[in-house]
Amino acid sequence: MAFTDKFAAEILSLQVKLYSASARLEARTDTEALHDLRIAVRRIRSLLKPFRRVEEMQALNEAAAAVGRQTTPARDLEVIIQELENSGFPQLARPRLLRLNAGYSAILNGMPLKRLFTALDAWPAGFRAIELDGGWADIQPRIKRALQKQVEQLHAAIEDRRFDRHELRVLVKRTRYLTEAFPALSPLSGGEAKVLKGLQSALGDWHDHYQWCQKALTEKELLPLQSTWAVCAATALEDAESRLSEAAKLLPKSAGKKKLPDQAAN
Repeated sequence: MAFTDKFAAEILSLQVKLYSASARLEARTDTEALHDLRIAVRRIRSLLKPFRRVEEMQALNEAAAAVGRQTTPARDLEVIIQELENSGFPQLARPRLLRLNAGYSAILNGMPLKRLFTALDAWPAGFRAIELDGGWADIQPRIKRALQKQVEQLHAAIEDRRFDRHELRVLVKRTRYLTEAFPALSPLSGGEAKVLKGLQSALGDWHDHYQWCQKALTEKELLPLQSTWAVCAATALEDAESRLSEAAKLLPKSAGKKKLPDQAAN
């Protein structure tokens, strides 16, 4: 199968997963539906990232980004509800469950998800039109360049002790998902990609606890948990810093000068 056919087939399979996840979310069959929907959206964006400036790819990329933005508050709410229940505070979880259900309905009935499905239906025609015009002759070299640039930016950010750890978490996620989208074209080996997964997990754990501590400043009913969350955040950040040192040694270095990404743009 040609690379372009595999690429198109991967987008199609993610569209099917999106339909499945949205149906599960509507039926409230399980607690992983929104998470799975967001993963499918993230993988679509990773596949499209090397071509985000190609006009025929922009509508789908922008539609996927809009769904990602809209679903973030609901996903954050899911995570803190699970934390409150696990910590023995179900009375704090219950009112948030009502807000979560309202958030689910807003996602399912909102324009971002509808636009995404419309864009997915329309996308293959634009993609094949470029192929017929010979526009995908350099598709694999283009992906390789995008992956190399992403890894170089991550390496530079890891080596800069002043680089914001919130922004670094986003950069690790983007590098990992782009590598997972195109593993055969990535400069990272399977072992190096696994290091990124562990690093993302540690930074994510720190980020969650940090955000909950900040939330407790305005949602006073969360104050009894703030000190515990602060300790967990510090422990997770220490773990992440240790993993960052490991990643700095393992990630492939470029012969050229590494350029830090624009933190504000992230």
